[in-house]
Amino acid sequence: MDTPTGTRSLAATAALLADPTRAAFCLALLDGRAWTAGELARRAGVAAPTATGHLNRLVGAGLLAEERQGRHRYLRLAGPAAAELVEALAQFGDRDAPAPPARSLRTARQQGELARARTCYDHLAGALGVAVTDAMTARGLLDDRNGLSLTAAGADWLAATGITVRPGRRPAVRPCLDFTERRPHLAGAVGAALCRHAVDAGWVLRRPDSRALRVTAGGRTALRGLLGVEC
Repeated sequence: MDTPTGTRSLAATAALLADPTRAAFCLALLDGRAWTAGELARRAGVAAPTATGHLNRLVGAGLLAEERQGRHRYLRLAGPAAAELVEALAQFGDRDAPAPPARSLRTARQQGELARARTCYDHLAGALGVAVTDAMTARGLLDDRNGLSLTAAGADWLAATGITVRPGRRPAVRPCLDFTERRPHLAGAVGAALCRHAVDAGWVLRRPDSRALRVTAGGRTALRGLLGVEC
């Protein structure tokens, strides 16, 4: 019996991400930045030739995109759809299982930083992302009665705040279940624009080699004044 094309495609993608090394690469790239092949190899704890084979498969499947600059090969997630797929799959499995205990002070600190504020591909996540989403909803900038949508007041607020939403085929807003808060934060084109503005305006600073963000003093003032969010 012939197997439907959609079935083969789903099975192939599932098999591709079932490998722990390839899954580790995709999760690392959820920070929205481009990584070198060597950085990803060190992150996953594999040799460079092993990493190259796995990365070639992910690029060939369309999950990753590559850019070359001189001797360096940079990899990133192919786009929002790929990021949403990885994030969604990461939320399945042992969702109700407690997080593994931190084995060192450094690990505990890193886990705390990620839980407080981080990027989820190109939008804000963690306690900060959820707080911003809740505040926008409470102020009528977002409507969560039927999914999640941007209101007219929300569009006006974005324009007044100087947040530019880039046109494209992705939805303007989309709820994304936060894996630490277990509640939705704002994704989609508006979520990406808000995160981009927060970084460019210096509200948040990226931590090196991590998805974690640090809210600056200026960011605390801005978020409190604009949305009533206390960081």
